[in-house]
Amino acid sequence: MKDVSNMQIIDGKNLASMIRQNLKNEVEELRKKGIQPKLSVIMVGDDKASKIYVKNKSKACEEIGIKYEEYILSDTTTMEELIGLINKLNNDSSVHGILVQSPLPNNLDANVAFRTISSKKDVDGFNPENVGKLSLNQDCYVSCTPYGILKMLEAYNIQIEGKHAVIIGRSNIVGKPLIQCLLNKNATVTVCHSKTKNLEQYTKTADILIAAIGKPKFVTENMVKENAVIIDVGINRTEDGKICGDVDFENVANKTSFITPVPGGVGPMTIAMLMSNVVKAARISIDNIDNA
Repeated sequence: MKDVSNMQIIDGKNLASMIRQNLKNEVEELRKKGIQPKLSVIMVGDDKASKIYVKNKSKACEEIGIKYEEYILSDTTTMEELIGLINKLNNDSSVHGILVQSPLPNNLDANVAFRTISSKKDVDGFNPENVGKLSLNQDCYVSCTPYGILKMLEAYNIQIEGKHAVIIGRSNIVGKPLIQCLLNKNATVTVCHSKTKNLEQYTKTADILIAAIGKPKFVTENMVKENAVIIDVGINRTEDGKICGDVDFENVANKTSFITPVPGGVGPMTIAMLMSNVVKAARISIDNIDNA
C-alpha cells in the first residue's frame, strides 16, 4: 500500500461500540421506569444473507438489553398472512419496533408491508410517513444506514454544510434517504446511478463521496479527488471469498482525508442505529403514556 500518513480511517466498529454502550445505559434507565424496549423481526423465506443479518440484530439486542423476538415465516406465506402479523404487532403495546427483513419472496410486496408497519414502530424508516417527514426535515425514524453515515461524519467532525456530496446509488434503503439527510445538513448533493454517463466527472468533484452501488472495488483512484472523504457502503465478496467494499481501498486511501474500511466501517453503524431507533421508540412510548 502507498503512504497513507495523511489519511484517517473512520472506525465504524469502535464508534458503534460506544453508541451501543450508551444505549445499554439508556435501556437500564427505561427499565427503571417500567419500560422494556422490544424489537420484533419478521423474516419470510430462507435467504442465507438475511439469516446472518437477523442473527446480528439479535446479538446486538441481547448486548444492549432490548427484548428481541423473531417470526420466521415460510416462503409460501401470503400477503394477507404477513399483513395480519404486522397488524397484530402494531396493536401490541409491548412492541416498540417492527422490522420486516428484506428481501421478501417474489409473491410478496415489500412496499405494502412497509406501509402497513405503524410509523411509530417503523424503526427501519421505510414507512412513507417517515420518508416524507425526512424530506421535510421533521423528526422521524431515519433509515439506519444513512443515519449511521451521518453519525460517522459528525463523530469525526467532518464538515457537511457547503460541501459537495456525491452519492453513487439510488436505492430506497440507502441512496434516496441519504439525499435528504445530506440536504438537511446543507450539503450540495449529486446522485449518480447505473444510467449516469461520464460518472468520473461527477465523482472527481466530490468533497464527500459515498459509494453504495454493490460492485466490488468499483471506485478507483482516478475517480477521486485529493483529500476527499470516502464512505464505502458496499459489502461484496471477491472470487477468493474475501469481503471488500465498493471502493478499491488499497489504491484510493492514499488520496483521501477520511475513509471507511470494509468490513468495520458502515456495517456496524447500521445495526447500532437500528438499536438507537428502537430505544427512541421506547422512550417516545413513555411520553405518549404521560400525555394520554
